[in-house]
Amino acid sequence: MCGVIFDVPRYRGLLSEPQQILQQRKGAENRIAAEEKLSRISSDIETYLHLAKEESDVSQRESVLRDIQRELDAADEYVAQLETETLLSGESDRLNAILTIKPGAGGTESQDWAEMLLRMYLRWCERKGFGASVIDSQPGEGAGIKSATVRVEGENAYGLLSTETGVHRLIRISPFDQAARRHTSFASVFVIPEIDDRIEIDIRPEDLKIDTFRAGGHGGQNVNKVETAVRFTHLPSGIVVQCQAERSQHKNRELAMKLLRSRLYEAEIEKRQQATRKLDESKLEISFGSQIRTYTLQPYRLVKDHRTKFEMGDVDRVLDGDLDPFIRAFLLARVGRGVAVKAGGADGDERDRE
Repeated sequence: MCGVIFDVPRYRGLLSEPQQILQQRKGAENRIAAEEKLSRISSDIETYLHLAKEESDVSQRESVLRDIQRELDAADEYVAQLETETLLSGESDRLNAILTIKPGAGGTESQDWAEMLLRMYLRWCERKGFGASVIDSQPGEGAGIKSATVRVEGENAYGLLSTETGVHRLIRISPFDQAARRHTSFASVFVIPEIDDRIEIDIRPEDLKIDTFRAGGHGGQNVNKVETAVRFTHLPSGIVVQCQAERSQHKNRELAMKLLRSRLYEAEIEKRQQATRKLDESKLEISFGSQIRTYTLQPYRLVKDHRTKFEMGDVDRVLDGDLDPFIRAFLLARVGRGVAVKAGGADGDERDRE
């Protein structure tokens, strides 16, 4: 129906022999580099411990002990990063990601929340050293966004961001309410892998409807003057994608085709996984029903993931893109290894309200 040709043996065989060798070489180099870095960290910590043991001056010893603590914190963070990478074993995990954000019901409130989420994910990409480009964005009425689509480039981008798919809830005193009442807003996040040319997606020209239109924006060369934006409608599946990120219609067509290929691929995978998803979810005791995470700004401050029960009291840190603890907690829960319950400060009674 979707024109997607996919099977596991064929997918793996689409890599040419040189590409397979380069991929294996890169994996081996990464493992060697990780082992060498762990050895350096271990050696540095042993050196500091020796210095602290030999130091007779109290102030100097305390300084060395602080250095040891910094090294231990860095080591813990690096080991957690390596552990997270070992949890990504899906066939699409290594691919780039396409992330879409849409507000729920609630008008300006939800649209503003969607824009906050967009900023959060862009900051996360910046922290990870990933490339991120907004390939489509629809501004909201007065504030926020009606939708946004982001292309994320980086090793394991999809594997990491796929953990964010679901409904995100915000509880806060509304900046748009003159009575300063507390409001609850919802926005959805949907992540799919960007499919490269090594995966066969058959899109027939006669199944594709192509529309061009003028890109929205604040003006500038070509913007609102030339029909550079494009919209693809895949008639058999009903999937619609559009792109207006580039000034060139040709580049927008390329990006839109990438997005369409990814959507078709994801639709086919979704159809094939429906039979097993319920069993997996019950095994992990993780609910994918409504909201996956709640961000509470008032009356207390807490971010809580309802799938893993992991939570952090430093809301600003999370909204600034520090999502790795939540991602790691979900990946650990998915393989049944359990998660830490909390990070940061928050009152226990207040946490139990959710």
